[in-house]
Amino acid sequence: MTSSRSASNGLMLASPLQPYLSSEAVSEIMVNSYLEVFIEMEGKMIRTDAQFRSEQELETLIVQMAKDCGRDVTPAQPFFDGRLPDGSRVNATLPPMSPKGATLTIRKFNKHIVSAKDLLQKSTWSQKAAHFLKSAVEAKMNIVVSGGTGSGKTTLLNVLSSFVHPRERIVTIEDTLELNLAHDNWIRLEAVYQLSTPVVSLRDCLANSLRMRPDRIIVGECRKDEVFEMLQAMNTGHDGSMTTIHANSARDAMARMESLVQYSTSTLPLVAIRRQIANAIDLVVQLERDPAGRRLITEIIEITGLEGDTITSHPIFIRDMNHGEPSVGALVSTGLVPKGIDRFTKAGIDFPPGHFSKPKPE
Repeated sequence: MTSSRSASNGLMLASPLQPYLSSEAVSEIMVNSYLEVFIEMEGKMIRTDAQFRSEQELETLIVQMAKDCGRDVTPAQPFFDGRLPDGSRVNATLPPMSPKGATLTIRKFNKHIVSAKDLLQKSTWSQKAAHFLKSAVEAKMNIVVSGGTGSGKTTLLNVLSSFVHPRERIVTIEDTLELNLAHDNWIRLEAVYQLSTPVVSLRDCLANSLRMRPDRIIVGECRKDEVFEMLQAMNTGHDGSMTTIHANSARDAMARMESLVQYSTSTLPLVAIRRQIANAIDLVVQLERDPAGRRLITEIIEITGLEGDTITSHPIFIRDMNHGEPSVGALVSTGLVPKGIDRFTKAGIDFPPGHFSKPKPE
């Protein structure tokens, strides 16, 4: 352990955040100012009584944490995003970016590997939807998990990855390590920064992963020009790849991918970009966090192709508030059979009769 890392650990131990860092019940710590600390526990946002003694104490902690992450944070570079030694993800800002003072957000690394059964108990998905997505992974369909911040995208990606056959080789690519796979043949690649300057980008990692004989490529989050590389990989034989993206709906996820590819390469016409997306992506799974803090899949759509210059799709599962618990509803079949049903058949996967039938009103 380096001296700087030891110094940071000492600061953390002495900080008012320590009780929340050591509590397994706390999933996120949010410092809005040195006098205002919130935590997320069991999906609920709670204001604590914790306070730093001064703005300087908070800034000192942030500067040391940045050094530990190989980043630099100064008034000229007033923010950083990195990973703590325990795997927790950290983001911090300084003035003038945050005019009212320094801020700090820590998303704690979850050592517990969430299972498909856990998601069922939490009403994240239904038995039928879980079986469908498990089958989609086994049939090597390309899946995009979409949702807002804190909606459970990474957690779902971990669970979907657990359905990959043990003999397959997985390469995961992340800006900051968050994925926690229960898989033996697994290689992790992470972007590298030096004083906040990317030395190895996500796009570099993706390009390199193609030379590592992967059966599956999983990108923790597509945010910039790596979307173009991801689509290229999906369109050149790397079936069964998965990624996440920030979007408010499954359809919005497609529009966001268009925008990110345009950001990456302005030479491709829009219709060509849409054709690449339509050919590459099989399913989009949309997640939301409800007011009670529950992470719920709200829809699963199948990308069916391109008509003219429009990406076509249809919903396979939707969350229906007329079924299940009144405040949560249930993720139910829409009555539409996937157009890609042949993919499942070729993979030796059969669905029980009525699996895609629309449920009768309760």
